[in-house]
Amino acid sequence: MIRLFVGHDPREAVAFDVFAHSVITRASEPVALVPLVLGSLAKRYSETHTDGSNQFIYSRFLVPFLCDFQGWAIFADGDMLCRADIAELWALRDPNKAVQVVQHDYKTKHATKYLGSRNDDYPRKNWSSVIIFNCAHPKNQWLRPKCIASATGSYLHRFSWLEDRDIGRLPKTWNHLVGEYDPDPAAKLLHYTLGTPCFRGYELGDEAAWWYAELDKILDVPEKSILLPK
Repeated sequence: MIRLFVGHDPREAVAFDVFAHSVITRASEPVALVPLVLGSLAKRYSETHTDGSNQFIYSRFLVPFLCDFQGWAIFADGDMLCRADIAELWALRDPNKAVQVVQHDYKTKHATKYLGSRNDDYPRKNWSSVIIFNCAHPKNQWLRPKCIASATGSYLHRFSWLEDRDIGRLPKTWNHLVGEYDPDPAAKLLHYTLGTPCFRGYELGDEAAWWYAELDKILDVPEKSILLPK
């Protein structure tokens, strides 16, 4: 069973639905897909941070805790589109690493992103948007609610509880940054990091068209099968 935790923000709930559909319709193995919703985590985690452009900016680091520090799990931001079999990503697990990420090295081309949010540069930017967690790794035992709630964003998103040797590399195709990198038809996981096409201003371009094509698949329901209110 592939455990996939996905960030959920109510301001772009449709993005979560499109991503989930893109994953499950291409998967060759069963996927347990868990939305990270702050309300459902309230009994285990209290969000105290006030920065960040989405509601799952810190809850992603709860994944090993939510898995009882056992087995493996993937975290992915909700503003993505999967164009390949998620089992291919699952197969890249390395038991010698605590986490595996796409180790981006770039400077953003855009000072702002969706809904006018600031888009600052910082070390290891977007490394944490796709993470394969080795939940049982001893160093990930630190990722408990109280520690996460008290840690700074820079400490968490730069994986500072780990040493560099504990951080494995994933191919860039598994976290292609739309609008930051040139379009890549071979990209397996598109990340609309500047804004999903559901937001005005981000609805154009080939990579946006792929997102809308996925949305159309969700909405393509035979008219007679829809139960309409009387």
